[in-house]
Formats: sequence, structure tokens, C-alpha cells
Amino acid sequence: MAIIITDECINCGACEPECPNTAIYEGADEWRYSDGTSLKGDVVLTDGKEVDADAVQEPVSDEIYYIVPDKCTECKGFHEEPQCAAVCPVDCCVPDEDHVESEETLLGKQRFMHPEE
Repeated sequence: MAIIITDECINCGACEPECPNTAIYEGADEWRYSDGTSLKGDVVLTDGKEVDADAVQEPVSDEIYYIVPDKCTECKGFHEEPQCAAVCPVDCCVPDEDHVESEETLLGKQRFMHPEE
């Protein structure tokens, strides 16, 4: 499952640089699938969704840091635990019950976004 940042976030920014998928963004910042990944141009995501990886996407939150669920792999393939949760001083990086995925699915997303790893 993806990790979500709750509204208890204090906007410290400690989590953002720790994400190996560049899935964490400051509130109100636009994002792209291509940010920090090997994805470029028109791609079909592992869930079958067709996207332009270079297209600007709307922020998930306007107020606090947020995690893009399609890019979050819970750090599988990189670390033993989600790095955002490991560094968060207020423990607001928690599992997102709305985006439950198996370890196999998370590793597949990681390999899709970073085939060179």
C-alpha cells in the first residue's frame, strides 16, 4: 500500500529528500510522473492507466506535503522501511488504507519506474 501524510504534518520537509521515487511534494506543488524516475513521454502504468509522464499534474494537497500514490512503493526495492516514516518527527507518514498493494505489486512499480536499479 502507499504511504499517506496525515493532516498532522508540520510541513518540516524532512520526508521529501528521503523518497527514492520522488513521490513526495510540498503542498500546492505540481508534480510529474517523470520526476525522479525513468518514465518519459506516453507510458502505460503498471495498473493499466495511460499517462504522459512529462505532463504537469495537479497537487494532491494544497496545504501540507503529500505523497503521490501512483509513485509510492513504500521504498520497496530501495530500503527495508518507508524512509518518510523513518524520518518524520511527528509520525504523520502512515499506511494509506485506500491504496493497498502487495509487496510484489510495489516491487513491480519500483522496477517499472527505475529499470536501471
